[in-house]
Amino acid sequence: MLANFTVSYYDACIMSDSKNLDPELLEIFVCPVTRSPLHKEGEYLIGEIGGLKYPIRDGIPVLLAGEAELPEGFDSLDEFRQKYSG
Repeated sequence: MLANFTVSYYDACIMSDSKNLDPELLEIFVCPVTRSPLHKEGEYLIGEIGGLKYPIRDGIPVLLAGEAELPEGFDSLDEFRQKYSG
């Protein structure tokens, strides 16, 4: 079953660009750190809690904490996690 999801996710991302991410995919994406929903702003998916900004590259969301841009006021991902991880 996971393989089918992976193929479907890949196909959806390839067929869309960053301006046209599938709304159904946006509904299931969450921030890997806070588990909060994400919303799209420009070329980023942004966590509703904490505001980590995940880039969208070549139409594919990069949902890796190490690739996310930190919101103002944080110097490290560890500092962010201390505040927002449950």
